Amino acid sequence: MKKENNNIAGRPLRVMVSGGGTGGHIFPALSIAAAVRRRYPDADILFVGADNRMEMERVPAAGYPIVGLPVSGFDRSNPLRNFKVLYRVFRSVMKAHKLVKNFRPDVAIGVGGYASGPTLKAAQWAGVPTLLQEQNSYAGVTNRFLAKGARRICVAYPDMQRFFPADKIVMTGNPVRADLTANTMTPEEAKKALGFDPEKPLVAVVGGSLGARTLNDAMIANALDGAVEAAGFQLLWQTGKRDAERCLAAVEAKKPEGVQASAFLSDMGAVYKAADLIVARAGAGTISELQILGKPVILVPSPNVAEDHQRKNALALADRDAALMVADADAAEMLWTAINALIGDKERLAELSANISKMALRNSDEKIVDEIEKILK
Repeated sequence: MKKENNNIAGRPLRVMVSGGGTGGHIFPALSIAAAVRRRYPDADILFVGADNRMEMERVPAAGYPIVGLPVSGFDRSNPLRNFKVLYRVFRSVMKAHKLVKNFRPDVAIGVGGYASGPTLKAAQWAGVPTLLQEQNSYAGVTNRFLAKGARRICVAYPDMQRFFPADKIVMTGNPVRADLTANTMTPEEAKKALGFDPEKPLVAVVGGSLGARTLNDAMIANALDGAVEAAGFQLLWQTGKRDAERCLAAVEAKKPEGVQASAFLSDMGAVYKAADLIVARAGAGTISELQILGKPVILVPSPNVAEDHQRKNALALADRDAALMVADADAAEMLWTAINALIGDKERLAELSANISKMALRNSDEKIVDEIEKILK
Protein backbone atom coordinates (compact mmCIF):
# COMPACT_ATOMS: atom_id res chain seq x y z
CA MET A 1 0.00 0.00 0.00
CA LYS A 2 1.47 3.33 -1.09
CA LYS A 3 1.96 5.72 1.81
CA GLU A 4 0.52 9.21 1.45
CA ASN A 5 2.81 10.40 4.21
CA ASN A 6 6.34 9.25 3.41
CA ASN A 7 7.74 10.30 6.76
CA ILE A 8 7.89 8.63 10.13
CA ALA A 9 7.65 10.71 13.30
CA GLY A 10 7.78 13.87 11.16
CA ARG A 11 11.03 13.03 9.35
CA PRO A 12 12.17 10.71 6.55
CA LEU A 13 12.41 7.01 7.38
CA ARG A 14 16.00 5.89 8.07
CA VAL A 15 16.94 2.36 7.03
CA MET A 16 20.27 0.59 7.45
CA VAL A 17 20.90 -2.42 5.17
CA SER A 18 23.85 -4.72 5.75
CA GLY A 19 25.32 -7.79 4.13
CA GLY A 20 27.01 -8.88 0.94
CA GLY A 21 30.10 -10.70 -0.21
CA THR A 22 28.31 -12.33 -3.16
CA GLY A 23 25.65 -11.38 -5.66
CA GLY A 24 23.32 -13.74 -3.83
CA HIS A 25 23.35 -11.33 -0.88
CA ILE A 26 23.70 -8.04 -2.74
CA PHE A 27 20.84 -8.38 -5.24
CA PRO A 28 18.18 -9.11 -2.57
CA ALA A 29 19.50 -6.19 -0.49
CA LEU A 30 19.21 -3.82 -3.44
CA SER A 31 15.73 -5.14 -4.25
CA ILE A 32 14.57 -4.51 -0.68
CA ALA A 33 16.05 -1.00 -0.73
CA ALA A 34 14.26 -0.25 -4.01
CA ALA A 35 10.95 -1.47 -2.55
CA VAL A 36 11.45 0.76 0.50
CA ARG A 37 12.08 3.72 -1.81
CA ARG A 38 8.94 3.00 -3.84
CA ARG A 39 6.85 3.20 -0.69
CA TYR A 40 8.89 5.88 1.10
CA PRO A 41 10.49 8.04 -1.64
CA ASP A 42 12.25 10.26 0.91
CA ALA A 43 13.72 7.37 2.88
CA ASP A 44 17.35 7.74 3.94
CA ILE A 45 19.01 4.38 3.19
CA LEU A 46 22.56 3.52 4.24
CA PHE A 47 24.28 0.27 3.25
CA VAL A 48 27.04 -1.30 5.34
CA GLY A 49 29.27 -3.84 3.60
CA ALA A 50 32.65 -5.51 3.90
CA ASP A 51 35.75 -3.72 2.63
CA ASN A 52 37.09 -5.02 -0.70
CA ARG A 53 33.98 -7.11 -1.43
CA MET A 54 31.78 -6.67 -4.49
CA GLU A 55 29.08 -4.69 -2.65
CA MET A 56 31.51 -1.77 -2.40
CA GLU A 57 31.14 -1.38 -6.20
CA ARG A 58 27.63 -2.69 -6.86
CA VAL A 59 25.79 -0.65 -4.23
CA PRO A 60 27.13 2.82 -5.24
CA ALA A 61 26.46 1.86 -8.88
CA ALA A 62 22.81 1.38 -7.88
CA GLY A 63 22.73 4.85 -6.35
CA TYR A 64 23.04 4.15 -2.61
CA PRO A 65 25.76 5.21 -0.15
CA ILE A 66 27.75 2.43 1.50
CA VAL A 67 30.27 2.24 4.34
CA GLY A 68 32.77 -0.64 4.50
CA LEU A 69 33.78 -2.63 7.58
CA PRO A 70 37.17 -4.38 7.85
CA VAL A 71 35.43 -7.70 8.59
CA SER A 72 36.33 -10.98 6.84
CA GLY A 73 35.31 -14.63 7.06
CA PHE A 74 36.93 -17.24 9.25
CA ASP A 75 39.67 -19.37 7.69
CA ARG A 76 38.71 -23.00 8.24
CA SER A 77 41.88 -24.34 6.61
CA ASN A 78 44.33 -22.39 8.81
CA PRO A 79 42.93 -21.63 12.29
CA LEU A 80 46.02 -19.58 13.25
CA ARG A 81 44.98 -16.88 10.77
CA ASN A 82 41.76 -16.39 12.70
CA PHE A 83 43.47 -14.27 15.37
CA LYS A 84 43.67 -11.57 12.70
CA VAL A 85 40.05 -12.27 11.73
CA LEU A 86 38.91 -11.82 15.35
CA TYR A 87 40.73 -8.50 15.52
CA ARG A 88 38.93 -7.39 12.34
CA VAL A 89 35.61 -8.46 13.85
CA PHE A 90 36.34 -6.37 16.97
CA ARG A 91 37.21 -3.31 14.86
CA SER A 92 34.08 -3.87 12.76
CA VAL A 93 31.84 -4.04 15.83
CA MET A 94 33.30 -0.76 17.10
CA LYS A 95 32.83 0.93 13.72
CA ALA A 96 29.29 -0.47 13.39
CA HIS A 97 28.42 0.85 16.85
CA LYS A 98 29.48 4.37 15.76
CA LEU A 99 27.55 4.08 12.51
CA VAL A 100 24.35 3.08 14.31
CA LYS A 101 24.80 5.87 16.86
CA ASN A 102 25.36 8.53 14.17
CA PHE A 103 22.84 7.35 11.57
CA ARG A 104 20.11 6.46 14.11
CA PRO A 105 18.19 4.01 11.89
CA ASP A 106 14.50 3.29 12.48
CA VAL A 107 15.12 -0.28 11.33
CA ALA A 108 18.16 -2.35 10.36
CA ILE A 109 17.96 -5.11 7.75
CA GLY A 110 20.46 -7.95 7.48
CA VAL A 111 20.71 -10.13 4.37
CA GLY A 112 23.61 -12.34 5.48
CA GLY A 113 27.30 -12.10 4.69
CA TYR A 114 30.33 -10.89 6.63
CA ALA A 115 29.24 -7.34 7.42
CA SER A 116 25.72 -8.07 8.63
CA GLY A 117 26.91 -9.72 11.86
CA PRO A 118 28.64 -6.69 13.44
CA THR A 119 26.14 -4.23 11.99
CA LEU A 120 22.93 -5.97 13.06
CA LYS A 121 24.35 -6.88 16.47
CA ALA A 122 25.31 -3.22 17.05
CA ALA A 123 21.77 -2.21 16.04
CA GLN A 124 20.25 -4.74 18.43
CA TRP A 125 22.43 -3.51 21.30
CA ALA A 126 21.22 0.02 20.55
CA GLY A 127 17.57 -1.06 20.67
CA VAL A 128 17.01 -0.65 16.93
CA PRO A 129 14.45 -3.17 15.59
CA THR A 130 16.08 -5.62 13.15
CA LEU A 131 14.79 -7.76 10.31
CA LEU A 132 16.76 -10.66 8.85
CA GLN A 133 16.39 -12.02 5.33
CA GLU A 134 17.58 -15.62 4.99
CA GLN A 135 17.93 -16.76 1.39
CA ASN A 136 18.93 -20.40 1.85
CA SER A 137 17.15 -23.57 2.88
CA TYR A 138 19.94 -24.09 5.44
CA ALA A 139 20.35 -20.94 7.51
CA GLY A 140 23.72 -19.22 7.61
CA VAL A 141 25.80 -18.84 10.76
CA THR A 142 25.41 -15.04 10.87
CA ASN A 143 21.61 -15.08 10.73
CA ARG A 144 21.42 -17.89 13.30
CA PHE A 145 23.63 -15.79 15.58
CA LEU A 146 21.38 -12.73 15.14
CA ALA A 147 18.02 -14.51 15.28
CA LYS A 148 17.36 -14.21 19.01
CA GLY A 149 17.49 -10.41 18.90
CA ALA A 150 15.62 -10.01 15.60
CA ARG A 151 12.00 -8.85 15.40
CA ARG A 152 11.27 -10.61 12.11
CA ILE A 153 13.00 -13.29 9.99
CA CYS A 154 11.95 -13.46 6.34
CA VAL A 155 12.63 -16.83 4.69
CA ALA A 156 12.23 -18.53 1.31
CA TYR A 157 11.88 -22.19 2.33
CA PRO A 158 9.55 -24.11 4.66
CA ASP A 159 10.62 -25.76 7.92
CA MET A 160 13.00 -22.95 8.94
CA GLN A 161 11.92 -23.31 12.56
CA ARG A 162 14.85 -25.76 12.69
CA PHE A 163 17.04 -22.65 12.87
CA PHE A 164 14.88 -19.76 14.03
CA PRO A 165 12.12 -19.06 16.60
CA ALA A 166 8.90 -20.06 14.85
CA ASP A 167 6.98 -16.95 15.96
CA LYS A 168 9.46 -14.65 14.17
CA ILE A 169 9.43 -16.44 10.80
CA VAL A 170 7.55 -15.06 7.79
CA MET A 171 7.61 -16.83 4.42
CA THR A 172 8.28 -14.07 1.89
CA GLY A 173 10.62 -15.66 -0.63
CA ASN A 174 13.79 -14.08 -1.97
CA PRO A 175 13.64 -10.74 -3.81
CA VAL A 176 14.91 -10.94 -7.39
CA ARG A 177 16.29 -8.32 -9.77
CA ALA A 178 13.51 -6.29 -11.36
CA ASP A 179 15.16 -6.32 -14.80
CA LEU A 180 14.68 -10.09 -15.03
CA THR A 181 10.90 -9.96 -14.83
CA ALA A 182 10.66 -6.73 -16.85
CA ASN A 183 12.06 -8.29 -20.04
CA THR A 184 9.23 -8.47 -22.62
CA MET A 185 11.09 -10.14 -25.51
CA THR A 186 9.96 -13.48 -26.89
CA PRO A 187 12.51 -16.32 -26.60
CA GLU A 188 13.14 -16.02 -30.35
CA GLU A 189 13.74 -12.26 -30.10
CA ALA A 190 16.08 -12.77 -27.16
CA LYS A 191 18.09 -15.39 -29.05
CA LYS A 192 18.47 -13.05 -32.02
CA ALA A 193 19.47 -10.17 -29.74
CA LEU A 194 22.21 -12.35 -28.26
CA GLY A 195 23.45 -13.43 -31.70
CA PHE A 196 21.97 -16.94 -31.85
CA ASP A 197 19.75 -18.77 -34.31
CA PRO A 198 16.19 -18.24 -33.01
CA GLU A 199 15.07 -21.65 -34.32
CA LYS A 200 17.63 -23.74 -32.40
CA PRO A 201 17.56 -24.69 -28.68
CA LEU A 202 19.93 -22.72 -26.46
CA VAL A 203 21.73 -23.89 -23.31
CA ALA A 204 23.06 -21.18 -20.98
CA VAL A 205 25.85 -22.18 -18.58
CA VAL A 206 26.15 -19.49 -15.90
CA GLY A 207 28.62 -19.88 -13.08
CA GLY A 208 28.12 -16.45 -11.52
CA SER A 209 30.20 -13.29 -11.79
CA LEU A 210 33.35 -14.99 -10.45
CA GLY A 211 32.72 -18.22 -12.34
CA ALA A 212 32.55 -21.90 -11.44
CA ARG A 213 35.65 -23.91 -12.33
CA THR A 214 33.79 -27.23 -12.42
CA LEU A 215 31.34 -25.92 -15.02
CA ASN A 216 34.17 -24.36 -17.00
CA ASP A 217 36.19 -27.59 -16.99
CA ALA A 218 33.16 -29.53 -18.26
CA MET A 219 32.66 -27.05 -21.12
CA ILE A 220 36.34 -27.09 -22.13
CA ALA A 221 36.36 -30.90 -22.12
CA ASN A 222 33.12 -31.38 -24.06
CA ALA A 223 31.87 -28.31 -25.92
CA LEU A 224 34.75 -27.19 -28.12
CA ASP A 225 35.23 -29.96 -30.70
CA GLY A 226 32.00 -29.73 -32.66
CA ALA A 227 29.89 -31.49 -30.02
CA VAL A 228 27.43 -28.60 -29.65
CA GLU A 229 26.75 -28.33 -33.37
CA ALA A 230 26.50 -32.12 -33.73
CA ALA A 231 23.94 -32.27 -30.90
CA GLY A 232 21.78 -29.63 -32.60
CA PHE A 233 21.78 -26.94 -29.90
CA GLN A 234 23.64 -23.72 -29.13
CA LEU A 235 25.68 -22.76 -26.07
CA LEU A 236 26.00 -19.45 -24.19
CA TRP A 237 28.75 -19.82 -21.59
CA GLN A 238 29.52 -17.35 -18.83
CA THR A 239 33.02 -18.18 -17.64
CA GLY A 240 33.25 -15.68 -14.77
CA LYS A 241 36.14 -13.26 -14.46
CA ARG A 242 38.46 -15.53 -12.41
CA ASP A 243 38.72 -18.17 -15.16
CA ALA A 244 38.01 -16.04 -18.21
CA GLU A 245 41.50 -15.96 -19.71
CA ARG A 246 41.84 -19.76 -19.79
CA CYS A 247 38.33 -20.39 -21.09
CA LEU A 248 38.28 -17.67 -23.73
CA ALA A 249 41.69 -18.82 -25.03
CA ALA A 250 40.32 -22.36 -25.40
CA VAL A 251 37.31 -21.08 -27.35
CA GLU A 252 39.47 -18.88 -29.55
CA ALA A 253 41.76 -21.81 -30.35
CA LYS A 254 38.90 -24.09 -31.45
CA LYS A 255 36.31 -21.56 -32.74
CA PRO A 256 33.42 -24.00 -32.23
CA GLU A 257 30.20 -23.39 -34.17
CA GLY A 258 27.21 -22.29 -32.11
CA VAL A 259 29.23 -21.44 -28.97
CA GLN A 260 29.56 -18.01 -27.37
CA ALA A 261 31.73 -17.50 -24.27
CA SER A 262 31.97 -14.37 -22.17
CA ALA A 263 33.48 -13.46 -18.81
CA PHE A 264 30.32 -11.60 -17.82
CA LEU A 265 26.76 -11.42 -19.14
CA SER A 266 25.26 -8.00 -18.51
CA ASP A 267 21.67 -8.62 -19.66
CA MET A 268 20.57 -11.62 -17.64
CA GLY A 269 16.93 -10.83 -18.46
CA ALA A 270 17.66 -11.59 -22.12
CA VAL A 271 19.80 -14.62 -21.24
CA TYR A 272 17.07 -16.23 -19.14
CA LYS A 273 14.40 -15.41 -21.75
CA ALA A 274 16.47 -16.92 -24.57
CA ALA A 275 17.66 -20.09 -22.82
CA ASP A 276 15.74 -23.33 -23.17
CA LEU A 277 17.88 -24.86 -20.42
CA ILE A 278 20.05 -23.29 -17.69
CA VAL A 279 23.09 -24.92 -16.07
CA ALA A 280 24.06 -23.16 -12.84
CA ARG A 281 25.32 -23.33 -9.30
CA ALA A 282 22.66 -23.61 -6.59
CA GLY A 283 22.88 -20.23 -4.88
CA ALA A 284 19.62 -19.13 -3.30
CA GLY A 285 19.34 -16.00 -5.45
CA THR A 286 19.81 -17.94 -8.68
CA ILE A 287 17.20 -20.50 -7.63
CA SER A 288 14.67 -17.81 -6.76
CA GLU A 289 15.18 -16.19 -10.17
CA LEU A 290 14.68 -19.51 -11.94
CA GLN A 291 11.53 -20.22 -9.92
CA ILE A 292 10.01 -16.83 -10.78
CA LEU A 293 10.87 -17.25 -14.48
CA GLY A 294 9.99 -20.96 -14.63
CA LYS A 295 13.25 -22.04 -16.25
CA PRO A 296 14.34 -25.70 -16.52
CA VAL A 297 17.70 -26.07 -14.81
CA ILE A 298 20.51 -28.49 -14.06
CA LEU A 299 21.98 -27.47 -10.70
CA VAL A 300 25.62 -28.25 -9.87
CA PRO A 301 25.96 -27.20 -6.19
CA SER A 302 29.25 -25.66 -5.16
CA PRO A 303 31.03 -27.72 -2.46
CA ASN A 304 33.01 -24.63 -1.39
CA VAL A 305 30.29 -22.91 0.64
CA ALA A 306 29.50 -22.78 4.35
CA GLU A 307 27.67 -25.82 5.70
CA ASP A 308 27.16 -27.25 2.19
CA HIS A 309 24.06 -25.04 1.84
CA GLN A 310 24.03 -25.12 -1.97
CA ARG A 311 23.55 -28.89 -2.02
CA LYS A 312 20.64 -28.48 0.40
CA ASN A 313 19.15 -25.74 -1.80
CA ALA A 314 19.43 -28.00 -4.85
CA LEU A 315 17.89 -30.97 -3.05
CA ALA A 316 14.90 -28.83 -2.06
CA LEU A 317 14.15 -28.57 -5.80
CA ALA A 318 15.32 -32.00 -6.96
CA ASP A 319 13.15 -33.72 -4.34
CA ARG A 320 10.12 -31.93 -5.86
CA ASP A 321 11.15 -32.81 -9.44
CA ALA A 322 11.65 -29.09 -10.06
CA ALA A 323 15.30 -29.38 -11.19
CA LEU A 324 17.98 -31.93 -11.99
CA MET A 325 21.01 -32.05 -9.70
CA VAL A 326 24.51 -33.18 -10.67
CA ALA A 327 27.01 -33.33 -7.82
CA ASP A 328 30.15 -31.26 -8.29
CA ALA A 329 32.32 -34.38 -8.00
CA ASP A 330 30.31 -36.07 -10.79
CA ALA A 331 30.15 -33.12 -13.16
CA ALA A 332 33.18 -34.05 -15.27
CA GLU A 333 31.61 -37.42 -16.06
CA MET A 334 27.87 -36.71 -16.00
CA LEU A 335 27.09 -33.05 -16.74
CA TRP A 336 27.52 -33.08 -20.51
CA THR A 337 25.48 -36.29 -20.79
CA ALA A 338 22.71 -34.73 -18.71
CA ILE A 339 22.66 -31.59 -20.89
CA ASN A 340 22.43 -33.64 -24.10
CA ALA A 341 19.67 -35.85 -22.75
CA LEU A 342 17.56 -32.97 -21.47
CA ILE A 343 17.86 -30.31 -24.18
CA GLY A 344 16.31 -32.62 -26.74
CA ASP A 345 13.40 -33.69 -24.53
CA LYS A 346 10.75 -30.94 -24.86
CA GLU A 347 8.24 -32.81 -22.72
CA ARG A 348 10.70 -33.15 -19.83
CA LEU A 349 11.75 -29.51 -20.13
CA ALA A 350 8.11 -28.44 -19.92
CA GLU A 351 7.59 -30.67 -16.87
CA LEU A 352 10.57 -29.17 -15.03
CA SER A 353 9.43 -25.68 -15.98
CA ALA A 354 5.95 -26.29 -14.56
CA ASN A 355 7.29 -27.79 -11.33
CA ILE A 356 9.84 -25.08 -10.60
CA SER A 357 7.21 -22.39 -11.29
CA LYS A 358 4.99 -23.88 -8.58
CA MET A 359 7.71 -23.11 -6.02
CA ALA A 360 7.92 -19.40 -6.88
CA LEU A 361 7.15 -16.82 -4.18
CA ARG A 362 6.39 -13.55 -5.94
CA ASN A 363 6.56 -9.89 -4.83
CA SER A 364 9.00 -10.83 -2.08
CA ASP A 365 10.48 -7.34 -1.82
CA GLU A 366 7.04 -5.81 -1.19
CA LYS A 367 6.20 -8.50 1.38
CA ILE A 368 9.43 -7.71 3.24
CA VAL A 369 8.56 -3.99 3.31
CA ASP A 370 5.14 -4.99 4.70
CA GLU A 371 6.98 -6.69 7.56
CA ILE A 372 9.17 -3.61 8.09
CA GLU A 373 6.02 -1.51 8.46
CA LYS A 374 4.59 -3.95 10.99
CA ILE A 375 7.82 -3.68 13.02
CA LEU A 376 7.70 0.12 12.89
CA LYS A 377 4.11 0.17 14.12
